[in-house]
Amino acid sequence: MSYEGRIESLKTRHAAIDAQIASEDARPRPDQAVLNKLKVEKLHLKQELEKLRTGQPAA
Repeated sequence: MSYEGRIESLKTRHAAIDAQIASEDARPRPDQAVLNKLKVEKLHLKQELEKLRTGQPAA
């Protein structure tokens, strides 16, 4: 996968997780464990995107 393709893939996954978080949060009784898991995954994607943008090697 190309560099640009990887960034686009990460952006797409980040947006999808953001939508899942919004959907879960809109429920009458959101599952905090699910929300926490999604937020951690979203943060990891954000960190990976930032590393790619700044040229740092991914961990």
